[in-house]
Amino acid sequence: MFVFKDKIKAVEFAKGIRMKALGAGEKMNVLHWNTVAGIESPEHKHPEEQFGYILKGGFEITIGEEKVVLGAGDSYFIPANVPHKFRIIKDTEAIDIFSPLREIPKPAA
Repeated sequence: MFVFKDKIKAVEFAKGIRMKALGAGEKMNVLHWNTVAGIESPEHKHPEEQFGYILKGGFEITIGEEKVVLGAGDSYFIPANVPHKFRIIKDTEAIDIFSPLREIPKPAA
């Protein structure tokens, strides 16, 4: 029911992307991630819906055929199974919510 920041371990989700699991329920989970400028994710899709909120920084995001630049305070919604990719243009910190739960790597012990 509660998550304390000093108890969360980050994992390297992908090259240059550090992720922390903030919590999960039966039908959704919440992840915190950060990365440095210059990182690009390959185009991908997944069966989970994804909502994200940018805490700081910014990136170019392509969802389907739409491409925009988002910054701190902006948010995005990615429907299930829609191809998307990110190009980080500023050191970025964001929160993502997935439904249903998305599997992420476990932190090293």
